[in-house]
Amino acid sequence: MRDGSSQVSGWVGRSRVFLAQVRNEMERVTWPTRKEVYATTLVVILTSVFFGVYLWSIDLVLTRLARMLFSVFGAS
Repeated sequence: MRDGSSQVSGWVGRSRVFLAQVRNEMERVTWPTRKEVYATTLVVILTSVFFGVYLWSIDLVLTRLARMLFSVFGAS
């Protein structure tokens, strides 16, 4: 049967190994430059605006079409 101290030191040891591996992987990461972050942020904002306007126009057309159909068939 294991005593409590061996489980704690095992947990601490595994945690240290994990954190060392995390540090090692973080050193390998290629971080984007400020220019790259700015460019991709701009693309996301412009794409969001484009699709917002696109979906708003589709909604406007479908709403007018539905109102026209309701008025043709006598609904109010």
